[in-house]
Amino acid sequence: MRGFRWPPPPDSGPRTWGPGPGGPRTGRPALPEPETELVTTPHGVRLERLVTGTGDPVTVFAHGLGNGIATTRPFGSGVTGRKVFFQFRGHGRSDAPDGPWNYLDLARDLRAIADLGGASRAFGASLGAGALCRLLAESPERFEKLVFFLPAVLDEPRGPVARERITDLLEAVESGDASAVADVVSLEMPAAVRNTPAGWAYLRQRLDQLLRDGLAEGLATLAEQTSLGDISALSAVTAPALVIGCAGDDLHPVEVAERLAVALPQATLHVYDRPGVLWTERADLRDRISGFLNE
Repeated sequence: MRGFRWPPPPDSGPRTWGPGPGGPRTGRPALPEPETELVTTPHGVRLERLVTGTGDPVTVFAHGLGNGIATTRPFGSGVTGRKVFFQFRGHGRSDAPDGPWNYLDLARDLRAIADLGGASRAFGASLGAGALCRLLAESPERFEKLVFFLPAVLDEPRGPVARERITDLLEAVESGDASAVADVVSLEMPAAVRNTPAGWAYLRQRLDQLLRDGLAEGLATLAEQTSLGDISALSAVTAPALVIGCAGDDLHPVEVAERLAVALPQATLHVYDRPGVLWTERADLRDRISGFLNE
């Protein structure tokens, strides 16, 4: 990474090859990665886990495809009690059993981590929201409170833009080419952020993690799958739920969030008017999630 220079450094940043130890470290949406542990689940797949906070209640946080613990931690920054973060199979240091995989496999990962940690509440982002939906279809009374952030898929497959982005990320990581990975990861940020100190720090962190741990090939098949056979299976879920969507997000169509909110009997829907809310609406997002879970 010290020999990698992408994108050009911001005017206020150091003129070095990459941010480095002296580079800007403020403003990024993902927190530094602490030491994690590997836990063995009842279904035999070892998963990487991080537990923070103390006391009850316990909330489990499920990340999106190609993301992980570091990018999920900000969602729990204002949430009380213990917080359990983990990496799905094929991510980070978690096992990558022989595929292909489906959302039932992801739901099994999520359930195991929730059960081992005694979680009574659940948060799911994108892929994690799909896994949470699948778990709830099987066990509608498992959690007392639910948060769904940018759900991407229910009973209809992802659109071509989302499938292409996932394929591009997997291929770039497999190539080991830092520039190729950076090109894809940079699309996660609003254009106005990409050449700022915050954007540099976020990009550096994502590249370090992805190039170190990689992503399993088995994740590729998930891009064409649905999390549910029938969305009506969620009608038995009585837990209060917060569903968060964004207008203009091609990877997470707002229509998916709207359909999910209708399917869940006790759901509240909030839609932001533009994507990139972890950058543009971070404080509001944090307060909205913690306010819902803490009340």
